[in-house]
Amino acid sequence: MAESRPTLDIVAPFFNEAQSASAFAELLDRLEAAVSQRFGMAVHKILIDDGSRDDSAERFSQALSGSWEIVRLSRNFGKEVAVLAGLDQSRGDMVLVMDADLQHSMDISLKMIAELVENPDIDVVYAQNDRREASWRRSQLARLFYSLINSSQRFDIPENAGDFRVMRAAVARALTSLRDKRRFNKGLFAWAGFRQKAIEYSPENRASGKSKWSRLNLIAFSLEGFTSFSVIPLRIISLSGMLAALAGLLYGAKVFFEVMFYGIAVPGYPSLMVAVVLLGGLNLTLLGLIGEYVWVTLSESKDRPVYIVRDVLRGDVLRGDVLHGEALRGEVAADSLPGAPGA
Repeated sequence: MAESRPTLDIVAPFFNEAQSASAFAELLDRLEAAVSQRFGMAVHKILIDDGSRDDSAERFSQALSGSWEIVRLSRNFGKEVAVLAGLDQSRGDMVLVMDADLQHSMDISLKMIAELVENPDIDVVYAQNDRREASWRRSQLARLFYSLINSSQRFDIPENAGDFRVMRAAVARALTSLRDKRRFNKGLFAWAGFRQKAIEYSPENRASGKSKWSRLNLIAFSLEGFTSFSVIPLRIISLSGMLAALAGLLYGAKVFFEVMFYGIAVPGYPSLMVAVVLLGGLNLTLLGLIGEYVWVTLSESKDRPVYIVRDVLRGDVLRGDVLHGEALRGEVAADSLPGAPGA
């Protein structure tokens, strides 16, 4: 009997990407042909519908060819969770994670796969955004973010590295064992370790639509990273409190000497209001920050599944056992529920 070819699983989460479905399916077809020709690998496509409100899943199912499946989640859980759902479904020898908005190019994908195939000592190859089009202010804020979150850590989160990466099966299985409810994939990829290599790239323009990431979303995502992987914000607030106490002590000494030796009247109301506003603001900031950490702890302590699968659409699947109950690790598969499609 002929040995089966190694398999590359392509994991691509999407949310309301109906307009780019046809173009992305064509990219996957070209990528599949190139991977088969250059590396002799079979390709299985795993798309995760993260609760789309349009007909994205239907359009993808009509446009995809070869071996594919679309895992439709019961609602929008966020891209970080959708990536986990795709990794849970993967069984390939290698796993490529990419976006469905065509910003991750075929050339960079092939380059990363080649690095992994040709270098057995490497476990993960990830794409690192060169940020050539980013403004100076945004670049400096990004550097500050990574400097703070990587301080006092035993591992470093690579700057400007996202989900666009290819990994070996052992790495994918290790990542699926991390069942954080509040997920920050940048940190989880770095925390898992393994031998990793970076490749610089410039994202392509979106095929259609607008980015789902607003400035507020980016700020919330950054805060998620801090509360999941760093204690630095608490230390900064603690240091600010110490500095405020020291400033109050020095100011008190100044007032004491002015009254005792120079007879200068002590300004009452203005100095009192400054102290109240300063200390009150520090206290409220500290309480809010502690609340963020407590909320993360509460979320992790609840025994809820990370995501719920509504159903799974399949094409010409290479394997007959794509949807494994044990692979979901507690996630409820909708086609296993009474009255659900396929039940």
